[in-house]
Amino acid sequence: MVLWHPSVSPLERKTNAAKKITAAPPLILAGSFLMLIILGTGLLKLPFATATPFSWSQSLFTATSAVTVTGLSVVDTGTVFTTFGQAVIALLIQCGGLGLMTFAIVTLISLGGKIGFLERTVAKEAFNQTDTSTLASTAKNVLAYALFVESIGMAILAVYWAPELGWKTSLFHGFFYTISAFNNAGFALSANNLIPYVEDPVVNLTITGLFIVGGLGFSVWIDLHRNRCWSRLTPYSKMMITGTILLNLFAVIAIYLIEYNNPHTLAHLSEHGKWLAAWFQAVTPRTAGFNTLPMDQLEDSTTALIMTLMFIGGGSLSTASGIKVVTFMVMILATYGYLRRDDAIFVFKREIPRETVSKALALTMISVVVSWLAIFGLLLSEHAPMLDIMFEALSALGTVGLSRGLTPNLTPVGEFIIIVLMFIGRVGPLTLAYFLASPRARKLRYPETKLAIG
Repeated sequence: MVLWHPSVSPLERKTNAAKKITAAPPLILAGSFLMLIILGTGLLKLPFATATPFSWSQSLFTATSAVTVTGLSVVDTGTVFTTFGQAVIALLIQCGGLGLMTFAIVTLISLGGKIGFLERTVAKEAFNQTDTSTLASTAKNVLAYALFVESIGMAILAVYWAPELGWKTSLFHGFFYTISAFNNAGFALSANNLIPYVEDPVVNLTITGLFIVGGLGFSVWIDLHRNRCWSRLTPYSKMMITGTILLNLFAVIAIYLIEYNNPHTLAHLSEHGKWLAAWFQAVTPRTAGFNTLPMDQLEDSTTALIMTLMFIGGGSLSTASGIKVVTFMVMILATYGYLRRDDAIFVFKREIPRETVSKALALTMISVVVSWLAIFGLLLSEHAPMLDIMFEALSALGTVGLSRGLTPNLTPVGEFIIIVLMFIGRVGPLTLAYFLASPRARKLRYPETKLAIG
């Protein structure tokens, strides 16, 4: 609170108040996820939530993985947890995936409440939007859209699995896998994940469809629903759709060619099975966490490709994480523009602001630094191959959930590092950077200088 003082002008008081308000949203957003993790940890530690002894550290890890929609697990979800425990995990995934602010805003509106300036600013951070006037409608659309898509996915999986599992089990499996897939979590009720369904087109296409829809971003689907014409779409939607298609096509073809003769992955599959498996592994790093092939049996080149895709992630205002596809595309366009000595950067006949380029660069650099600090820490704490450690770290930061088998064997220090990575990956490296670099007014400018780069 700023008290009146003769030496403090009204403009300065207003500026100081604005700074306090704008500093609050990232903290509130991170705090809300932290509170949900603590609540989930307590619920998963209840005696009737697990069928076998379960430590507090394992409970914290699982709750963090669920809330951050990662999917990494130190235990087998299908055998260690009871139906109640699995339902808690599913609800934590739903809350973490759609975001606490979505539920909070929709609940407040339904009760007749009004959204204040601070709540709008917090929600703006959560939804990564610049216009606070449309937040209420956005929150409603996000929730309605998510429940509609999840209902369709659950119905398909439940009906398909009914002959194999029975209606009661198939309904719960459909519910769990749909929530896990749409929210890009990757939690599975089998120790083999979805490997038994590697050549099953219904399971493959339904699961991938769910996490592609969830990872593409709600703003893109809202834009498609409103305009339904490519020329009328926003440049962001066009970039997101184009980038997703190009990345997926490149990854599918690359994985198919690299793994074609690998006896541990594609070699023993039929031709349609090879394409289904290549498709699934190509799109799952964006950031779903399911797998139909054993990750530790992939060729090193395929593993490197998957790590790159995990780092890129999905779309803004989506259930995915990573630096985001549009961030990656902005970096590519900025590099291309610099090499051409262009005065400005353009995409779809629109100029990209320099502030956007700076934000993309900052986000990418923070993600790289956090990744390598975590990898260095894991190399000190774990006795495992470097490739496995790098894979696990990028999977955690991108909240992907893919694993080469290292997670169940982590030391307590390793578990803590992965927990921190998952939390950072979900809250957002750029949001956390706001804590370390609060804005400040520059009262003094210095002459420019030229530096040798490269």
